[in-house]
Formats: sequence, C-alpha cells, structure tokens
Amino acid sequence: MKDINSRIRVLVADDHSVVRTGIRQFLETADDIIVTAEAGDGEEAIQLIDQDPPDVVVLDIQMPKMTGIEVTRWIRSNHPKVGILILTAYDDEPYALNILQAGANGYVLKTAKPEEITRAVREVNAGRSVVDAVITEKMLKHLTHPPRQEIDPLSSREVEVLQLVAKGLTNKLIALQLNISDRTVQGHLAHIFNKLHASSRTEAVMRGMSAGWITQEMIENDAESR
Repeated sequence: MKDINSRIRVLVADDHSVVRTGIRQFLETADDIIVTAEAGDGEEAIQLIDQDPPDVVVLDIQMPKMTGIEVTRWIRSNHPKVGILILTAYDDEPYALNILQAGANGYVLKTAKPEEITRAVREVNAGRSVVDAVITEKMLKHLTHPPRQEIDPLSSREVEVLQLVAKGLTNKLIALQLNISDRTVQGHLAHIFNKLHASSRTEAVMRGMSAGWITQEMIENDAESR
C-alpha cells in the first residue's frame, strides 16, 4: 500500500450516509486513493475543504444547505487547485452543462461501475476532464442534430408545466402542484413536445432554456430548496 502522502486524497460529499459509505469502500480498494473526509451537506463540505483541502472532491448535485453547483463555484473561487468530480443520478444535459460551466472537472452518473468512478477520480486528479458516456452521447446528439424547425410559442400554462419538468417533477407531482389531472398534464406535454419539436422531456427542457422560459437560476433555486 502506498504512503498516505502519495495517495490521492478525496473528500466525499453526499447527503446520504449509505451512499458515502459505499463510495468510500470501493474507492479505498485502490491503493492510490484515500478518503480523508465525508460531508453530509454543502456547508459542511466547504468547511472541511477549507480546513484541509483534498486533491479531489466527489460531489453530489442535490444537497442540503448548499447545492453542488454552489459548492463548485465556491471551490473554484477559494481552492482552484482542488479537482471536482460530480457523482449524481441526474443524466439531463441542463444539469451537466450548468455544473461543468461552474467549474467541475468531471460528471459521472451513480449508475457507473465502481472501477469507472475510481478511474474518473484519477483522471480529475491528473487535471483531465471526464464526462459520463451517457451525457456525452446526449450532448453530441444535440450538437450533430440541432433543431432546424422554428418553435411555436407556448401558452402560460404550458410554460408552467415545462418549468416544473425542468425541476424534475413527475407528471403526478405536476398535476398536484397545478391542481389539474394527470391526463391534463399529459395533454400539455403532448402540445409542448409538438410545438418545440421535441421527442423527450430532456429535449423539451433544452429548447425551453434556449427560448428563455427556463433559466439556470430557476433550476439552482429548486435544487437548493430540496
């Protein structure tokens, strides 16, 4: 086993203790990585980083007190040499683009194999960028097949529905929040997809962001409130 000073020092930040324990266990099976600290929320993460900056922070997006995007921006402003690897369940391009633009070095899904996450930690520590193949494929699809049709304007209710979709709400939760039926939500989504020439919720959100109906701040504020 390598000496602690020669190993990659990692801080794991996730609001689920079981997830943190699992990440620690498989990362520390590698003889070149050691988890030096764990944080259960964003504020605790920045306190621990300030006290003893790690080489790499493995960071979730959705956390109490401070979101992963806010922690990423804080790290870039205060500890620019610390590598940031986002490990999340969110596979939507808006989340990935927002946090990569905020300064994260990598974006990997929690569905990745342990060895893939371990490799991503090494890549980030070496100063290289790493993005999950699922996210890369979606981004490339939008780059190589950009929307050519002119999008039609949405009604105020359709904009409301699309904004709630961007915040990750299911049809049932959207129906409850807007006090309408699930079937009505499905109808609005069908009209939204048709007007925006979108084939998925993710694609509709991307078009909505391009049109200005959805903003980065809106998604961040929702993440912070969870």
